[in-house]
Amino acid sequence: MPAKHPNIVMFAIDSIRRDHMSCYGYGRLTTPFLDRLAAGGTLFENAFSAYIPTTPAYSSLLTGCDVIRTQQPSLRPKGPIPGELPLLPALLRSAGYATTCVGFGGEFYRGFDTYLNFEGWVSWEDRPARKAENLNAVTLPELERLARSPKPFLLFLRHMDPHAPYLPPAPYDTMFYSKNPCAKGNTSMKPVFAFKPFADFLRSWMPPGITDKDYVIAQYDGELAYMDACIQRIVTRLEELGVLEDTLIVITGDHGETLYDHGIYFDHHGLYEPTLMVPLIFHWPGRVPGGVRARAFTLHEDLVPTVLDVCGLKRVARGVRFDGKSNRPFFTDTAGSHRSEFYISECTWMRKHGWRTPLWKYWEALEPDFHGKPPVELYNLVEDPQESRNLAEQEPEIVEMLRGRLRRWETRRERVTGKRSLIHEYRLGTDLHIGSIATAKKLQNR
Repeated sequence: MPAKHPNIVMFAIDSIRRDHMSCYGYGRLTTPFLDRLAAGGTLFENAFSAYIPTTPAYSSLLTGCDVIRTQQPSLRPKGPIPGELPLLPALLRSAGYATTCVGFGGEFYRGFDTYLNFEGWVSWEDRPARKAENLNAVTLPELERLARSPKPFLLFLRHMDPHAPYLPPAPYDTMFYSKNPCAKGNTSMKPVFAFKPFADFLRSWMPPGITDKDYVIAQYDGELAYMDACIQRIVTRLEELGVLEDTLIVITGDHGETLYDHGIYFDHHGLYEPTLMVPLIFHWPGRVPGGVRARAFTLHEDLVPTVLDVCGLKRVARGVRFDGKSNRPFFTDTAGSHRSEFYISECTWMRKHGWRTPLWKYWEALEPDFHGKPPVELYNLVEDPQESRNLAEQEPEIVEMLRGRLRRWETRRERVTGKRSLIHEYRLGTDLHIGSIATAKKLQNR
């Protein structure tokens, strides 16, 4: 007999861009198992991470609130998520759920009963990085414990594949690359190592003497395939334990990744599409429609309301005000959408914010871009989906229109929430030097 409420397993994947997943049309077979889950469930084609990077993204994903409400615009925030905002695990605990988080500590993403962690940061000398296997090593015993409990459970898994360093184990390291990564005459890595803030960090996990950027991209894709196989092991164990039919599986990511895109190398800076695009897949046999590809525009803040709605748990959020809305209606109305345009922001090594519509994307820098990008960028996403032609100077009226929408949204949200838009209060500077795995780990380990 099905449980009164389903178990929930959320695969929250760091630095995954949906256009490198085969279920989203990528030419390489990077995610064969996730493809099967997507075919048996509902896949959203227009899911976005609006607030870059990790900290604001997960803060929105776990609260159902926008970046003004969470007060978390930055990778390195000045304070915690406001205490009046309940996180998903706390809401579910009030309905009798057991809750476990793998990949975060409890000092920030509060509310879970149990916190577990794993190692994923290694250098070239220490390769391979068995991130997903390390996650499985702590997750599978915990899954067995949760499955034995009479309580339904939430298992939240923060996967660090395919976040850099891209060092998948064999055979995934050669799955999509068979050439010489250090071939003479290939100059594609020269601009990568000329970018001084990250050059030392990138060299620390790449082959000595590497010249071919395509090798690095192939390693990213190998990370995806490796992670996909490890996710299959978890889902297979759900089936072996007899709880798969009673489990809602959610696949998503905190943000995308820049893989030599726009002169931004193997990280997640900027507000270009590769950074904003993430997957979103729901799978629950017999309860979530199979074979559905929804076109609704959806953001992280929609996830909590959607999960509660799908699981018949809207009552646990009585009195809670979410900024997002449930996407459950679009499991059947695949052409519908709650929104078509939205605010976007970044606060990593520099600060930017902007406005995205189906046709236009605009953003402005709030301090100098350490990649040397112009202070204002505007792209026609229909005519120029690769965002290769900045039209800010040619289209001043469009710039002013979108800037006005951004300002009005920000002003309205400040008035409604009684909170400031904190992105204006940061001064990050442009001299950050990431010289080691340890430094990068410290900065990302939130």
